[in-house]
Amino acid sequence: MPWFGRRKGSAAPSPSGAAAPPAEPVPAPVGSPRAALILAGLGGATLAALGLWAIQGFFAPFFLALVLTISVHPLRARLERVGVARGVATGTVIAAVFLLLAAFVTALAVALGQFAALLPRFGPQIREIGEQISDALTRVGFDPSQAQSIVAGIDPGRVIDFVGGLLGNATNLVFGLVVVLTTLILLAVDASSFPTVLKQLSRSRPAMVESITLFASGVRRYMVVTTGLGIAQGVFNWIALLLLQVPGALLWGILSFLCSFIPNVGYFIAIVPPLVFGYFVGGWQTVLIVVLVYGVINAVVQSLVQPRIVGDAVSLSQTLTFVSVLFWATVLGPMGAILGVPLTLLVRAVLVDASPDARWWRPVIGDLTQTKVLMKDEDAAAKAARRSRSSGR
Repeated sequence: MPWFGRRKGSAAPSPSGAAAPPAEPVPAPVGSPRAALILAGLGGATLAALGLWAIQGFFAPFFLALVLTISVHPLRARLERVGVARGVATGTVIAAVFLLLAAFVTALAVALGQFAALLPRFGPQIREIGEQISDALTRVGFDPSQAQSIVAGIDPGRVIDFVGGLLGNATNLVFGLVVVLTTLILLAVDASSFPTVLKQLSRSRPAMVESITLFASGVRRYMVVTTGLGIAQGVFNWIALLLLQVPGALLWGILSFLCSFIPNVGYFIAIVPPLVFGYFVGGWQTVLIVVLVYGVINAVVQSLVQPRIVGDAVSLSQTLTFVSVLFWATVLGPMGAILGVPLTLLVRAVLVDASPDARWWRPVIGDLTQTKVLMKDEDAAAKAARRSRSSGR
């Protein structure tokens, strides 16, 4: 066979007619398709995050409306089961959600207004704290001008401006409620036929339907339980601060409620303002009582009650939950921190649960249902081995 007729990699016959040894395999190219896919995925995720950051004013209210619709869907279904017309049930649920949101925004605006009027009373104390911090920074080696620039924000006027900015954001939230309520109405109307749509899609896309169902169930359980426990936590903290005569008790109770949706770091955000104003009115004794009250309430609610009720609905590791809060807060602002867990559940539903080939990631990111069984077996085996060694001695 002429040389140009042989296939690439085939052995050429030897002059004696014997078959030559097989040719060495051609080495694979240095570049790895897996590495290219990972880089492409990271690039796409970066572009998606930048896109969400650019439209956060629209996306955050829309996703909040979606979460609210998912959370109240069982209520509408229950009304329909007892004989209430579908349209009446939908309208009742929408009206209830609207009243709750309106009451919350009103309470927040009133609390912020009271705080802005209350703050000037503590102007001298705030300036004194700023001077003490500046002197401490100077003693440890900072230049006086640098120390002054660091503590420049500790000024009553600047704090009032900050509170005014919060009031402006609250006003923007009122306008955002228009987006939320409009989306709620449309989603509530579409949700009436959504169960039938899922049944229709389950024949051709069973994995996708299962991922949507798991996402809705996890979000509903997480939001309903966290909302109820957050209300209880905020009310208890508000009453305690009222008894301690801490200024702005209503605002700090609302802040405690909002921070209950921020895992791991919400407690530390909620406790700082009561500590500062408690110190102003009662000194270190009030500070210690506030730390004790917040610590006990937080430990009971988030460490004992919430895990028992929520169970494995979230199935996210503590590290991933913490990183998710930071990531979504960066992308969507404060609303991203509050909705960080539902947003992460949505990403998991789309990228992991919807693909059977990717579900092996679930134990890695926090679903320890089967892992706990294995760990229990390993602990039992280790205990039996220790007993065996002890009896052998």
